[in-house]
Amino acid sequence: MEITSLGYRTDLLLLELSGSVFHDAGEYVVVRTPDNPGFWWGNFLLYRTPFAPGDTKTRLDSFHQEFPAAKHVALGIDSVDGQIGAEDELTAAGFTVERSVVMTASEVVPPGRPNEESTYRLLGSDDDWEQLVQLSLATADMTVDEGYEQFTRRKLVANRALVEAGHGKWFGAFDGGRLQSSLGLMFDGKGLARFQTVQTAPEDRGRGLASTLVHRASTYGLTDGGARTLVMVADPEYLAIRIYRALGFTDSETQLQFSLPPA
Repeated sequence: MEITSLGYRTDLLLLELSGSVFHDAGEYVVVRTPDNPGFWWGNFLLYRTPFAPGDTKTRLDSFHQEFPAAKHVALGIDSVDGQIGAEDELTAAGFTVERSVVMTASEVVPPGRPNEESTYRLLGSDDDWEQLVQLSLATADMTVDEGYEQFTRRKLVANRALVEAGHGKWFGAFDGGRLQSSLGLMFDGKGLARFQTVQTAPEDRGRGLASTLVHRASTYGLTDGGARTLVMVADPEYLAIRIYRALGFTDSETQLQFSLPPA
């Protein structure tokens, strides 16, 4: 199964390692994560072409046929240039359009103002991972209800399993025993390493934690991790993208995602 987008290619790699299954339907790829049906970007259709006029309804119908029990709708386009096509039809149907920047680096530079007060180490204990759950909930950009907490816990169980199987590492910045900031770095074994979920507790932001943690994880990835290329997917409107660029990451492509939340 050939995937053009570096963003989606690394997404699907990690999903497959976590137990997701794919079906190539020709016009699109069906991505399923049976263990976490509430995971939108583990249960979606990845199309190979932009939206032509009239495609929104057709593709919406296809999603419901493939995922009849799903409460959400999630569609992607396997492209690198950010061309959507009939975007007006998508927005008229209520879809949220997300354009993410796929960034890469083969070397990094230290942050201008590194945080040297915190302790930096890998997550390992049950308490570390439970703190990661709580940090993920505290930094969520949507309403945290029972369903979202269940989704978060299931996703982190899958991430921990990847780490314990040797596919990556999860890094944390700590104040004593309290987790302040975290991120994952997963490896494809062929020279690529993909960052996962860079996040910092609201009360700890603005102290250089994220830039220091990304730099330390990048340095590990390019040395002990054996990676030649680091991959980061970032929101172009979020301040953190400046941090990544300052560390040496450059824009590579645009990743497109379209979603309809549960009614």
